[in-house]
Amino acid sequence: MRSLEALTLDQIVDTARYPLSELASSRGRDVVSRARRDLLTLGCTVLPDFIRPSLRDVLRQECSTIAPRAHHDVETVNVYNIAVDSALPEDHPGRKTFERGNAFVARDRIPADSLISQLYSSTVFRHFIAHCFELPELHELADPLSGLVLNVIAPGMEHPWHFDTNEFTVSMLTQQAQAGGVFEYCPNIRTAQDENFDDVRDVVEGRGERLTQRLPLQPGDLQLFKGRYSLHRVNPVRGEVARHTAIFAYSQRPGVIGSVERTRQLFGRVLPEHLAAEGRAVRGDRLLD
Repeated sequence: MRSLEALTLDQIVDTARYPLSELASSRGRDVVSRARRDLLTLGCTVLPDFIRPSLRDVLRQECSTIAPRAHHDVETVNVYNIAVDSALPEDHPGRKTFERGNAFVARDRIPADSLISQLYSSTVFRHFIAHCFELPELHELADPLSGLVLNVIAPGMEHPWHFDTNEFTVSMLTQQAQAGGVFEYCPNIRTAQDENFDDVRDVVEGRGERLTQRLPLQPGDLQLFKGRYSLHRVNPVRGEVARHTAIFAYSQRPGVIGSVERTRQLFGRVLPEHLAAEGRAVRGDRLLD
């Protein structure tokens, strides 16, 4: 991996195209307005070539170097990430199960001088993300493992249909799969008031083509996504190259730490911070997940 000293945000991001420090400028307003419009209508927006093309190989190399540090796990799951033996009606979409072969590198195993770490910790970047999601402010997670992670999907594996627990997701593809590994999603298929089980059932049973969009992503593209209400997946990775994605996790309130159960599931371990914070989480709706 090429060694880099800490870079300025202008050196990492194409700030002529995305003027993160000048959001009140004409160009800045245009970028934020487009992101907000896409998020409102499609639940997702992509900022292509957010990372400067000259750093794309560095981005890939850094993440490829840390990918072997991932915790691997294969689980049987459903779209709601609830227990697969939950008592549900016979025709409930949560009864459909999938095999999820996912791996995550925790934040404490990602070097602080890596490009994705520098970007995650930037207050200017965080301020920009908040503007795009029309939020007053965002905070880094206090969680020492899940604030910034690298997701690794190995050949033959997939991240099947699911909803996110968080209302919004910020991610960046750092390495494409040789084949497959396409991000697919169903924009706003449910709301905080309506689970819309009928359409969700159609998707998980393979009848949801009319509801599904496919998103072509390139390394260095920044993706902003409302995954709480849009069912989504990464379809099976084929060939010999794994798919790598950096996930930047933020919260609208400070001090957020993941649950013990979910943390152990993702990383194979928990830290004293997780044990101390257990039971403090507050849900903002009554959806299954």
